[in-house]
Amino acid sequence: MTESRPASPSLRSRLIRRLVLLQAILLTLLVVLVVGTLWGSGLLLDDRDEDHVIDIVQQALTRDAAGQLGLRPTPALQKLRTDIPDLWFVVRDRQGHSLSEGTIPEEFGRIGGALDHISQARLGWQFLDDDPKKPAARLKRVESAAGNVQILTATQGKMSSGKAFQAMATVLVGFGLPSLLLMTCATFIATPMVIRRTFDGLNVATEQARQIDVDKRGARLPLAKVPAEIVPLVTAVNEALTRLDEGYIRHKRFVANAAHELRTPIAILTTRLEALPPGPDKARLLDDVARLANLAEQLLDIQRLDQSRTSFVPVDLVALGRHVAADLAPLAIAAGYQIEFQTDDDRIETMGDPAALERVLTNLVQNAIQHAGRRGTITIAVAPPATIDVIDQGAGIPAEQRAQIFEPFHRLHPLDRGAGLGLHLVREIVQLHDGRVTVVDGPQGGACFRVSLLPVATALTPSIS
Repeated sequence: MTESRPASPSLRSRLIRRLVLLQAILLTLLVVLVVGTLWGSGLLLDDRDEDHVIDIVQQALTRDAAGQLGLRPTPALQKLRTDIPDLWFVVRDRQGHSLSEGTIPEEFGRIGGALDHISQARLGWQFLDDDPKKPAARLKRVESAAGNVQILTATQGKMSSGKAFQAMATVLVGFGLPSLLLMTCATFIATPMVIRRTFDGLNVATEQARQIDVDKRGARLPLAKVPAEIVPLVTAVNEALTRLDEGYIRHKRFVANAAHELRTPIAILTTRLEALPPGPDKARLLDDVARLANLAEQLLDIQRLDQSRTSFVPVDLVALGRHVAADLAPLAIAAGYQIEFQTDDDRIETMGDPAALERVLTNLVQNAIQHAGRRGTITIAVAPPATIDVIDQGAGIPAEQRAQIFEPFHRLHPLDRGAGLGLHLVREIVQLHDGRVTVVDGPQGGACFRVSLLPVATALTPSIS
């Protein structure tokens, strides 16, 4: 049972999540830093108590029989005096009567009635030129039990830590969240664009990596436009491909040399066996040596595949099928088979190596002779556009083994005397011709090996990269 591979995390989603988190942290730190700096330096002042003082004084104001302003000792006023030890205020009416309490700063004590015509105002300081810690004063005209009066006070001071935290929260909600939302939208839009443009070079390398094949050696992944962080990985892959190419060349050279070296002793052995007196032992030995010679030739055929494409010419598959059927008829009949050739066309052409394609058809017929149970008919059928079928009436090939039989040295039956290279060679030659070889059920229960090649019109058309 194949284990399902966990989905790889998306670089885009990880970048977006981490960028949004970083932006949220930076915005929060920025708000905390600004508000905390203003609060710690005393520049963040609390002015909400001034209106509270004016309201309490307004409720406590009275006027006596002589018309003088006075204050009733209300509980709110008593509590205000307790909570604010440095409380001060000045009350003036339109008739010029005034009432004051606390130590009035000199700057505000000289105002007098100069601002009687002002309804409300804030009296402060130049932020750069004066001491920013000096409290500003609040002036407001209100209606009270003593009539219309003007109240001037200044209870503004350094904001408490609790209110400073409230101010931070307010700034975060009013400024931080909208800013974070805007930056998040920009991140969602910009990140995929940046990733796509950054990885353009990597996409090209990926596409070229998909086209690397054992028969296309010398391929290397391009480094152009690859991000600098990925260059070591691409370089390491290219170095690995170089080592694989060198190892493959050494392997092929060894196999070719070994096959060449085997041909001479095999020929000598064949000559000596043929000189022996006739008998069953001689026949068996000659059969074994023939299979050994065939194996050596198959190994050499595999090594010749790389040079085959340069010699492609038009090949008539009808003539090729007739030729192979005629050549192998004695062998098939001796093994107990009938052999037939079928086609409805006089000529069907493909581009290829005639000798290699003849080897394909010969191997398929020999495979049928060996495995079809020595009974029935072996049929070679050629049909357009460029298809060759080799059909037998044997036991067939189980569906689960049809992909493996083309692997080198694979045997359908463990005691099979074959070398297991014939069908592998068939597949390699067919793939070299940009074709396909498949196995399907024969019409009468046997196996049908189908070789699908390109017709001449298609094979001559250059591929568009």
